[in-house]
Amino acid sequence: MNRLQVNNIDVSYTSKPVVYELSFSLGEGKIGSLLGPSGCGKTTVLRAIAGFERVGNGEIRINDKVVSDRKHSLPPEQRKIGMVFQDFALFPHLNVADNIRFGIKSWSYKEQQARIHELLAMIGLPTLAMAYPHQLSGGQQQRIALARAMAPKPEILLLDEPFSSLDVELREQLAREVRQILKQENITAILVTHDQHEAFAMADEICVMHEGRIQQQDSAYNLYHKPINHFVADFIGEGVIVPGMVVGGNMVNTELGNIQGLVPEGCKPGCQVDVLIRPDDIVHDDDAEETGIVVERAFRGSDFLYTLRMPSGVEVLSLVPSHHDHAINEKIGIHLKFDHLVVFPRAEQG
Repeated sequence: MNRLQVNNIDVSYTSKPVVYELSFSLGEGKIGSLLGPSGCGKTTVLRAIAGFERVGNGEIRINDKVVSDRKHSLPPEQRKIGMVFQDFALFPHLNVADNIRFGIKSWSYKEQQARIHELLAMIGLPTLAMAYPHQLSGGQQQRIALARAMAPKPEILLLDEPFSSLDVELREQLAREVRQILKQENITAILVTHDQHEAFAMADEICVMHEGRIQQQDSAYNLYHKPINHFVADFIGEGVIVPGMVVGGNMVNTELGNIQGLVPEGCKPGCQVDVLIRPDDIVHDDDAEETGIVVERAFRGSDFLYTLRMPSGVEVLSLVPSHHDHAINEKIGIHLKFDHLVVFPRAEQG
């Protein structure tokens, strides 16, 4: 049974539609992510699940019980949902133990203490029960906010951009840590984020959103290697779109030459298509006859991301180990290596 089912919901603000016919589901203990640019409607979906926004059409079910539809909405406090916000929202006048205790005051004192100690050990902060929020780092505050939300053992945990106020280098690390904690507790959770690296590090299933609709619900691997449309291809990872034409079978002719791979059903020879070229499709090779000229370079630590201009004039990206330190305008050898050819019919563009 799915822990959460969102079926065909519409949500509007002052009669302005924000979310359209949106559906997805999440099984028990699974972690999902609503991923997309600002303004795409992902936080609105989260608020509808929590009960803070009414749905105009469709329904939301938790444990197969309808909690929201067009006619009624179960109050947020009755949905057994926990929330973690981007600003942590810890009570500054309460110590760590009392912050965690806040949602379980109806429990016996003995049960409260046991749960507080259990959670502090789980999040790796067992000695900070008596500390106050202002004495903690941002990462520590986020862990405490997570523990407070988890304390009542919610059916679903909702995380709204929980890492956005932290340093970039901390976000992915903390996302991995939070995933481990949620899996340990077997908690079903939804992460809202605009950062694909956070979503990749934390979620089992990712829903890529654009303009109030889910474009693709899939694993991180499939979103990168098998995007279903131009938006997902452009939003996930890095790459460039190169025009091409199907010349027969699974062969596409492009400015980079003929590329072999699976083409969309119905694309016959002569069909105009767009081919997604990822940085890992262009492999640096000093001995290769084909070359490209470095027009831009971005140092990534272990790698350089080079923008290369090919003899035809088309520019592509290539991810190269950083011990290959090439200068702007330098010519370097490359070869094409397509393990996953991503092709879209040209008519879809726009």
